[in-house]
Amino acid sequence: MFTLPLPLAPETWSITELNRYVRQALETDIRLQDVRVRGEISGFKAYPSGHWYFTLKDGGAQIACVLWKQRAARQRYQPRDGDQVEAVGRVTLYEQRGQYQFDVAAIEPIGQGALFADFARLKAQLEAEGLFNPARKRPLPADPRRIAIVTSSSGAALQDMLNILRRRNPLASVLLLPTPVQGDEAVPGIVAGLERLLRLASGPIDERPDVIIVARGGGSLEDLWAFNAERVARAIDALRRTTVPVISGVGHETDFTIADFVADVRAPTPSAAAELCSPITLDDRRRQIDDLSLQLADLFTERLQMGRLRLEQARVSLRAASPFGQLALARARLREQAARLNTTLPHQLSLARGRLTGDLATLEAFSPLGVLERGYAIVRRADGHVITQTTEVSPDLPLRIRVRDGEFDAKTL
Repeated sequence: MFTLPLPLAPETWSITELNRYVRQALETDIRLQDVRVRGEISGFKAYPSGHWYFTLKDGGAQIACVLWKQRAARQRYQPRDGDQVEAVGRVTLYEQRGQYQFDVAAIEPIGQGALFADFARLKAQLEAEGLFNPARKRPLPADPRRIAIVTSSSGAALQDMLNILRRRNPLASVLLLPTPVQGDEAVPGIVAGLERLLRLASGPIDERPDVIIVARGGGSLEDLWAFNAERVARAIDALRRTTVPVISGVGHETDFTIADFVADVRAPTPSAAAELCSPITLDDRRRQIDDLSLQLADLFTERLQMGRLRLEQARVSLRAASPFGQLALARARLREQAARLNTTLPHQLSLARGRLTGDLATLEAFSPLGVLERGYAIVRRADGHVITQTTEVSPDLPLRIRVRDGEFDAKTL
C-alpha cells in the first residue's frame, strides 16, 4: 500500500538565532538602510558614555532610537524633549533585548512639538499674570516639623524623600496626600491634594503644615505633563493666600515644569526637595547640642569665677567696714604715727631747745634785772608807776626802790 510521507517538522531555533536572523534580515533590506523620518523627541538622555538614547513619536506610534558616541560628538545640535526633528539612519534590532530600534546617523531640528508649544504658551500666559513673580515667593521655614507631600504613594520618589527625612529630620511628621502623577487622573488628583492642603493651611495653626512638597520622579515630557497643567499651577498659586510655602520637586535636574515656576522654591529632584525641608540634620543638631554644652560649661565657669571674685571683694569690704577691721586699721595708723613720732620728735625737740636757749639769751640781754646787776635801780611810786624823770616826784613822796639783790622803801626830801 502506498502512503504519502508526513510533513517535515519545522526547524527549532534558539532566541539568539532568531533575533540574529531578524536583525540580518532588517539590515539587508536596502530600503531600511537609509531612512529619513520625522517625529517628536521624548525621553532624551545623554549618558556619560557619550551615547544618546531617545524616542521618536508621532500621533500614532513611536520608535526607540540610539545615536552612538562617535556620531553624537559630531552633532552641533543636542535634542530636547518636545523638539520636532528629522533623523537619518537605519532600522536594526538590538539582539540582547529583541528590541526593534532606529540607529540614527544624524539629526536636525525642524521645530517644536505640539506639547512643547502648549508648554511655552501657558508659561507665557501665567508669567504675564504674575504667577512667576519672584517678589511673591516665600522663604522656607528654618526648621519645618510638619511636612505635607503630594505625590504617588507607590513611586520610588516618595521612598527617597521619606528616607532622607528620617535620616536628616527625624523629628518631623509627614502628611502624605497620595495621587496619581501620570495619566488622566493625575491632574485632578494633584489639584484635590493641593486644595485639601489649602483648607488645612487656612485652618487652626496646630493643623497647618510648615511646608508643602509637590513631587514625582523623572520621566519623559509626557510623563511629567500633569505638572504643566494650568489647574495645577493655579492650585499652587492659591496657596499663596496662606503662610505655607510650596516646593516643586518634579523630574530630574534638567526637567522644568510650570509647577517649578509657580512654586516658591524649585528643587532639582524629589530628594533635593526633602533635603530643603531638613536644612538642620540630626548630626547638625548633635553638633549644636555639643556646642551649646561647651558654651554653657564655659559660661558656668566664667560666672563661677566672677562670683568668687565678687565674694572675695565683699569679704575684703566687710573686713574693712567691721569694728574689728576699723580697730585694726586704727592700730596700724597709730603704729605708723608712733614710728613717725619716734623718728621726728627728738629732732624737733632739739630744735625747740636751741630756739628756747637763744630766746632766753635774748631776754636776759634785754631784761631789767640785767641792768640792775650793773648797779642800776628801778624807782617806783607806791602805785607801781616807774619814775623816769624828776618832775614826777614831790617832797615826802613814798617810793619803792629795787636793786640787784632786793627792794627797799624811801621818801623824797
